[in-house]
Amino acid sequence: MYIGFKHLHSFLAYVLLAAILFSLVYAIIKFVKQADFDEKVRKVSLIGFIAAHIQLLIGLVLYFVSPWGFASLSGNVMQDSFARLLSIEHPLMMIIGIVLISVGYIKAKKPGDDARRFKTIILFYTLGLIFILSRIPWQVWP
Repeated sequence: MYIGFKHLHSFLAYVLLAAILFSLVYAIIKFVKQADFDEKVRKVSLIGFIAAHIQLLIGLVLYFVSPWGFASLSGNVMQDSFARLLSIEHPLMMIIGIVLISVGYIKAKKPGDDARRFKTIILFYTLGLIFILSRIPWQVWP
């Protein structure tokens, strides 16, 4: 079960990064063109939002079945940088990144000025992407 969830989590990471980048680039293009924040823009932003939450669910399952996750939490984990990355830093930063994406999507859904809505998506999705990219375990990522 662990190996299956690990491969699924790794594969969905590519999907998540592509979805967030697509949502972000689409919002930037529409903002620069001064287009309306219509239903299509909201649905494209929803792609990144949904992908982030699916990845979060798979990651939480993996965290509790993995030998590097919840089971490895002890005083010794802080001394090993790789163990600390996998058991504390990676999950925490991913959750913060997904919360930022969620806040951006939810705030942009509210009616108001179109430019403000685009800026909200651009700001929060960019911050979320930075948090996510900062703590991907690159040395073990396929």
